[in-house]
Amino acid sequence: MARDLLRLGLAAAVGLGLVTAYATYRIWEQGARDERRPAGAIVVLGAAQYDGRPSPVFRARLDHAVRLWQEGWAPILVLTGGRQPGDTTTEAAVGRAYAIARGVDPTRILFEDEGRTTLESLRAVARLLRERGIRDAIFVSDPTHMLRVLRIARDEGLVAWGSPTPTSPVARDPERRLRATLHELGALGLYFLFQTGPADEEPAGLDAPAARGSD
Repeated sequence: MARDLLRLGLAAAVGLGLVTAYATYRIWEQGARDERRPAGAIVVLGAAQYDGRPSPVFRARLDHAVRLWQEGWAPILVLTGGRQPGDTTTEAAVGRAYAIARGVDPTRILFEDEGRTTLESLRAVARLLRERGIRDAIFVSDPTHMLRVLRIARDEGLVAWGSPTPTSPVARDPERRLRATLHELGALGLYFLFQTGPADEEPAGLDAPAARGSD
C-alpha cells in the first residue's frame, strides 16, 4: 500500500510539473508574440496609478496603446481599471487623461472604471464593446499577462489579439518577470478551475513603489 501511494504521489508530482512547465511556456510564448491587426478597438489593461500619475508599468502600456491608435490599427481606445483602496481617482480616468495629453481624440475613447481585477475589467469591456457592435479588439498589457487576458476575452465572446508592451519594466527585469510568471500560473489555475481570479491582482514588487492595481 505504501509503495502504491508513493507511486501515485510521484506520478502526481510529475504530472503537475509537466502542466506547470507547459503553462509557463505558453505564458512566455504568447507574451513574445505581437498579433496586431486592424480591429474595432484597442483595449489597455489598467495598472497602478499614484495620485493621477500612471506608474511605470501603466505608462508603458499606455504609450504602446497610443502608438497603435496613432498608427490606425483601430478607431477606438478603451481604458480600464477602477479605484483601489486609498485612491482618489480611477486607473481608467488616469489612462484617459494620459492618452488625451498625447493626442488621442477624446471622442474616440471609451472606458470602464469599475473593475478591480483582470476578470472584472474584461467582462465589463466585453459588455461595453458588444453594446456598440464591436466584436474584435487588440489587447495591450505586459507580456506575462497576455495569455490570461486573451483567454478571458475570448471566453467573453470577443475576437481577441494580443500586442504586448515592448517596453514593459517587468519584462526587462528577470526577477520581476519571474514573480509575474508565478502570479500568472496561480491566476490561470484559479480561472480554469473556478472561473475567478486572485483578490490581489498584482504580485508584490511588480510596480514599485506601491504595487497595486488591476494588473
